[in-house]
Amino acid sequence: QVQLMESGGGLVQPGGSLRLSCTASGSIFNINYMGWYRQSPGKERELVADITSGRSTNYADSVKGRFTISRDNAKNTVYLQMNSLKPEDTAVYYCKIIATIQGALYARQYWGQGTQVTVSS
Repeated sequence: QVQLMESGGGLVQPGGSLRLSCTASGSIFNINYMGWYRQSPGKERELVADITSGRSTNYADSVKGRFTISRDNAKNTVYLQMNSLKPEDTAVYYCKIIATIQGALYARQYWGQGTQVTVSS
């Protein structure tokens, strides 16, 4: 019903930048919430940043001032611009949306498959 396609991960040196994208497709009526989460080995998945339909944003303290989340409603796409990357940013990054599909009464959450980000020299 809803598919999430993530892209933009890879290997980057400390201090470098990457831009992640996540595009939702399917019978989507409305996307209320879009967010990026990450999980590194041995740790729980954590929120990185999120953005509501009203474009209100929220960031983890560890990424404030370095990462920027944005969304393009016409493309059902959320972006995460990551600057000044650090080795501790290394993780699998997951996209999450809360969306209502056409004909449904309630919204539900959907997760992407994840994209690896590795920060290393």
